Amino acid sequence: MFKKILIANRGEIALRIIRTCKEMGIQTVAVYSTADKDSLPVRFADEAVCIGPASSALSYLSIPNIIAAAEITNADAIHPGYGFLSENEKFSKVCEEHDIKFIGATPEQISGMGDKANAKATMIAAGVPCIPGSKGLLKSLDDAIKTAVKVKYPIILKATAGGGGKGMRVVWKEEDMEAAWDATRAESAAAFGNDGLYMEKFIEEPRHIEIQIAGDQFGNACHLSERDCSIQRRHQKLVEETPSPFMTERLRKKMGAAAIKAAKAVKYEGVGTVEFLVDKHREFYFMEMNTRIQVEHTITEEVINYDLIKEQIKLAAGDKITGGNLIPNMHAIQCRINAEDPDSNFRPSPGKIVNYHAPGGHGVRIDTHVYAGYEISPNYDSMISKLIVVAQTREEAILKMKRALDEYVIEGIKTTIPFHQKLMEDPKFKEGDFNTSFMETFEY
Repeated sequence: MFKKILIANRGEIALRIIRTCKEMGIQTVAVYSTADKDSLPVRFADEAVCIGPASSALSYLSIPNIIAAAEITNADAIHPGYGFLSENEKFSKVCEEHDIKFIGATPEQISGMGDKANAKATMIAAGVPCIPGSKGLLKSLDDAIKTAVKVKYPIILKATAGGGGKGMRVVWKEEDMEAAWDATRAESAAAFGNDGLYMEKFIEEPRHIEIQIAGDQFGNACHLSERDCSIQRRHQKLVEETPSPFMTERLRKKMGAAAIKAAKAVKYEGVGTVEFLVDKHREFYFMEMNTRIQVEHTITEEVINYDLIKEQIKLAAGDKITGGNLIPNMHAIQCRINAEDPDSNFRPSPGKIVNYHAPGGHGVRIDTHVYAGYEISPNYDSMISKLIVVAQTREEAILKMKRALDEYVIEGIKTTIPFHQKLMEDPKFKEGDFNTSFMETFEY
């Protein structure tokens, strides 16, 4: 087992990892930018190293600075959390070269799954259902037009290096293709330094359902059931739950088997997620594999009663996977609490928190790094807290979430708490009648 782990991240996920390491008897090193000098991860880690100014490019994305911090503290492993360098092939390789264990996917796995066109080809070869589309990258506008005729409109153009909802456009008819092609290429080049595009059939009324997987260095893989992440705004998840209210026993079995096929196809090591789109007929299609821990791993932990960060660390240390395929017998919901103003089109709301009170009670969990007096920086993602509840049924979980949201007090900045309070009252949400387009018609 590792003696000392450096956490190459910030915020609630850094604190989350520190807590598990302490429970495992592992020493921790926090790295931080000047903007995060007063953060809880810095306060609770065994050691802390400043790695640069507020800019992510000069701190949390600086591979030389992070490796230097690991070397001067004698860390034998690095946990990247999610975001930042968690799916960076180069970072994984540099860790390998410096004899520091990267607690995540190998460079080959990140490369294979990070490029979406390559990932799709790998999944097709493994027999995992995939969305009809182009065979690899589109060569030209003419190629895109011809491919769209075969795939049939509506289609969606996607950046091969995309993520976070950028580099994507739906095209409903041929006369709109040229403008969409030019705009998507330009956006992809600006956001990712790569203007390569591929095409997929646009799935109407889709659910976004992901399967949690785990794999070890001995070729074993299992799934830990599903999460429904369909409540999204601009492709960013807002609420997640498990099990999905849309799921059936038959569908869970089929999707779980497909996720294991996907993991074994790339000899996956560690914990990760296979993401699917599921249409209204419950036909499912591979979307992508995330070779890291997910923001929403918390709800899976609550329904299976197991620490996924602990499992991730143990697998990186060479242990075999702990259990087999698991089916939840509880219901968990997570609301992402962002420093945003829902009354002003979810505009970011950085600033100082002047008053903070967290909800409590049976089956209520808070993952956060903020406190009264904490300054929310404009330099990073706006998520400041994750509110998780677990109960015997979905109906009980919704009622518990409503109660917890009513107790949650964050003053001095605007947050998405009022949005979540209204969502929990929405008839369609309560019935489980929603898909990824839900936010387009939801009136806040």
